[in-house]
Amino acid sequence: MIKVLFVCHGNICRSTMAEFVFKDMVKKENLSDKFLIQSAATSNEEIGNHIHRGTRKKLKEVGIPYDEKKVAVKLKKSDYDKFDYIIGMDSMNIVNINRILGGDPKDKVFKLLEFCDKERDIADPWYTGNFDVTYDDITEGLTGLLKNIKRTLST
Repeated sequence: MIKVLFVCHGNICRSTMAEFVFKDMVKKENLSDKFLIQSAATSNEEIGNHIHRGTRKKLKEVGIPYDEKKVAVKLKKSDYDKFDYIIGMDSMNIVNINRILGGDPKDKVFKLLEFCDKERDIADPWYTGNFDVTYDDITEGLTGLLKNIKRTLST
């Protein structure tokens, strides 16, 4: 089983969007039984809060199901041993992920858009208000991530 954890600042916008879009992608590839996909936050600010209304609206708009009961949870040091891929949305997320985990000795921590041709940060729609751009960037990164993982599955 391939275990993937998506991480952003609050776990209500980007990482939850990535979690549910990726679950939908692997389901469409008939690979759901090969994955554990979750998301978490680097901060305490939104812990216990539900998915941001902008993320819910965008997921509904594109027909991607999500768990209405999903609430923000905090990344824990023990997550390092639990997951194969720990994927942040921007450079500051990566700094905070490594701080919480105490480093990355097994090279499990990535920035999502490392898996595409144009590595960059995914803007936080909490600040930009633009969930469409966030969705497009996340989808681009997830497409690259899935392609990368499928290559490892076939070896």
